[in-house]
Amino acid sequence: MNRYPWWKYLIIAVALLVGLIYTLPNFFGEAPAVQLSSGKATLKLDRSAVARVEAALKQAGIQADFVEFDGNSVRARFASTDIQIQARDVIARAVNPDPADPSYIVALNLVSRSPQWLRSLHANPMFLGLDLRGGVHFLMQVDMKAAITQKLDGQTVDIRSLLRDKDVRHSGIRREGDSLIVRFRDGAARQAALPVLQDRLPDLVWTPGTDTGGSGDLTLVGALNPQSARAIQEQALKQNITTLHNRINELGVAEPVIQQQGIDRVVVQLPGVQDTAKAKDIIGRTATLEVRMVDDGTEAQAALAGGPVPFGTERYFERGGVPVIVKRQVVLTGDNLTDAQPGFDENQEAAVHLTLDARGARIFKDVTRENVGKRMAIILFEKGKGEVVTAPVIRGEIGGGRVQISGRMSSEEAADTALLLRAGSLAAPMEIIEERTVGPSLGAENIEMGFKSLVYGFGAIAVFMMLYYLLFGVFSTVALAVNLLLLVAVLSMLQATLTLPGIAAIALTLGMAIDSNVLINERVREELRNGSAPQTAIAMGYEHAWATILDSNVTTLIAGLSLLAFGSGPVKGFAVVHCLGILTSMFSAVFFSRGLVNLWYGRQKKLKSVSIGQVWKPQE
Repeated sequence: MNRYPWWKYLIIAVALLVGLIYTLPNFFGEAPAVQLSSGKATLKLDRSAVARVEAALKQAGIQADFVEFDGNSVRARFASTDIQIQARDVIARAVNPDPADPSYIVALNLVSRSPQWLRSLHANPMFLGLDLRGGVHFLMQVDMKAAITQKLDGQTVDIRSLLRDKDVRHSGIRREGDSLIVRFRDGAARQAALPVLQDRLPDLVWTPGTDTGGSGDLTLVGALNPQSARAIQEQALKQNITTLHNRINELGVAEPVIQQQGIDRVVVQLPGVQDTAKAKDIIGRTATLEVRMVDDGTEAQAALAGGPVPFGTERYFERGGVPVIVKRQVVLTGDNLTDAQPGFDENQEAAVHLTLDARGARIFKDVTRENVGKRMAIILFEKGKGEVVTAPVIRGEIGGGRVQISGRMSSEEAADTALLLRAGSLAAPMEIIEERTVGPSLGAENIEMGFKSLVYGFGAIAVFMMLYYLLFGVFSTVALAVNLLLLVAVLSMLQATLTLPGIAAIALTLGMAIDSNVLINERVREELRNGSAPQTAIAMGYEHAWATILDSNVTTLIAGLSLLAFGSGPVKGFAVVHCLGILTSMFSAVFFSRGLVNLWYGRQKKLKSVSIGQVWKPQE
C-alpha cells in the first residue's frame, strides 16, 4: 500500500542528482575575467581568436585559468583583479596595434568560478539582473510616426518616378499627415495614374478626390492600409532592436537585456556597466552605408602596393584586410536601400538580395549599364571610419530595383552581410524616456538581503513544521529543501536572469509549497482521528489531499501565466519564477515527500503509530 516501485525511487534519485549538479555553480561565485569582442559590425570573431589571446598571455608570462570562445566573444578568467588588469592591457596591445582605430573591444568582466567538470556539463549559474549586479537601465520610446513618415516620404519619390516612366502628367505631390496627395489637371490623367499606382504601390489605398487647397485640381489620395502601417511599425521596432544588439556588443556586456515593451518601447538593461555616458554614446551612434565605384586603374594598382592613392580616390579595407581603392563620388547611400535579405542565386550559391527605392533603382540601372565588368564597393561607415563589406563585379545592367550580391560566401556570411546592410542604422528615431543607474555595492546589498530573507523564511517554516508535525514535519522540511534545489536548478538550466522580484517569487514559493504538505499532514491526521490504521491513514491522506493540492496549484498557476502573458519587466520575471516554483513544488510536496514516508514507514507491516503530532480523537 505504501511502497514505491524501484523506478519511482530512480526518478527521485535522478531528479536530486540533476538538481544538485545544476544548482552547484551558483555557490562558486564569480572571478575576474577579460572579454574580447568585436568592435566593428563588419568584423566577426571565431575560434582562432582564442589562440591569439593565449599566445599573447603566454608571451607576457600571465597564467589564465582558462580561455574559451562562447560564440560571440572570447573570455579569459584569472585568479585576481591585479592579473586581470595586466591581462587586459596585454590583450589590447596584441589585438589592437593601432589604439586610435581599435578593431576589438577588450573589456573587464566577471565569469563563474565553476570547475571545468561542471562547465563541461553545461552547468552554469543563473545570470544576475541589474538590481543584483549593478549597471544601467534605459527605457526607450520609438517614434513610430517618424517611421511611417519616412516610409511615405520614400513613396513620394517612387510615385514621381513611376508617373514619369509611364508619361502620366501630374501637377504636384505632397504629404499631409499619414496620406499622400497627387494632383492632376484633368480626369484622364488621374484615370491613367490610378492603375499604375495601385499595381506598383500596393501598401497604399487610393481614393479619388478634389484638392482642398483652392486649386480645384483633381486628386488621388493614398493612405497606408492598416496592415501595412502595422508591418512598418513592427519592422522598425525589430530593426532597432537588432541594431541595438550590434551596438551594445561594443560595450563588452556579457548578458545585456534588450526587450520589446508594448508596441513602441524598448527596454535596455546593461548589467555591470557603470559608465552611463559611454552606454549612451554606443546606443545613440549611427552607421551609414555608401556605394562607390572601385578604381582599378594603373595608378590605383600602384597604390595597392603601397604607393599614394590617385587624386579623387580613397583607400579602404575589406574584412580580410585586403585594400581597395574606391572613388570619392558616392553612387548610392543607405537611404536608397529598403531591404536586404539572404538567399541563393541561380547557381544555388549563397547570395544577398537588395531592394532599392525608385530613385536608387534608376541610379543603379544607369551606373551598372555604364560600368559592366567593373567592381562596385559597398562600404559601411561607423564612427567616421569605413570598411568594405563587399566589392562584386558588375556582370550586366541591373534594373527593377532588385540587386543580387553573390560569389565566394557561405550562407552564414550572406545572412551576416544582409543584417549589416539593413541594420546599419536605426529604422526610426528613439528617445530615452527613463534612465537609472544601480551601483555594484547596492547590488551586493540586495543579494545579501535577498539571501537572508530566504534563509530566515526557510528556517522559520522548518522550525514550525517540525514542532507541529514532528517526524512528518521533518519530511515536509526535506521536501521543501528539495523544492528549492530543483527550482534553482531549473532556473540555472534555463539560464534565467535572477532579479529582486525573482527572489521574492522564490520566497513566496516556499510559503506556497509548504501549504501542500500541511494539507497532506492534516488529511493523515483526520484519517487517524476517524480510526483508520496508520498505513491506511497515510495512503488515504495523500490520496484525498491530491485533488485539493491540484486545484489550488492550477488556479495559482493560471494567475502566474496571466502575469507572464500581460506583464513586462520585473512583473514578468516574478511570474517566470512563480510558475516554475509551482511545478517543482507539486513534484516535491507530493511525489518526493511520499517517497520519504514510504521509505520510512512503508516496510513496517505492523505499524502501530506515526509521528505526526497530537491527534485529538472525538469524545465518546
